Amino acid sequence: MIKVLFICHGNICRSPMGEFLLKYLTKKEGVSDQFYIESCATSTEEIGRSLHPGAKAKLDEMGIPNHRRQARQLNSQDYDRFDYLLCMDEWNVRNSMRILRKDPEHKVHMLLEYAGQHREIADPWYTGNFDETYDDLMVGCKDFLAYLKENQEI
Repeated sequence: MIKVLFICHGNICRSPMGEFLLKYLTKKEGVSDQFYIESCATSTEEIGRSLHPGAKAKLDEMGIPNHRRQARQLNSQDYDRFDYLLCMDEWNVRNSMRILRKDPEHKVHMLLEYAGQHREIADPWYTGNFDETYDDLMVGCKDFLAYLKENQEI
């Protein structure tokens, strides 16, 4: 079982969109039974809230199944529970490391690293551009799956 945790600041836009996208893609590929996928926040600002309406609208528009959920914060136990901790930007990486304290197994990465890009996925909370965020997440998730296939993890 490959356990993946998407991480962003508030866990209402980017990380849950990544969670639902990867769940959709693994189901489409017929490998969803090999995955456990969640998302979380580095902050406490949105704890208990569901998807941002813009994130839900974009997922609905693209036919990506999603459901009501509650934002939660990353905790130190998540490091042992997950194989991949996929962050959306450098602040997420820094704040994750503040919570986790260490990364001896090199599990913490920015999602777009798997697409060969060392850049951030813009936060639509600030930009209002859920289309751009969705496109970046789709590229990142597809290339992450390709990475797993290349490394014979799936």
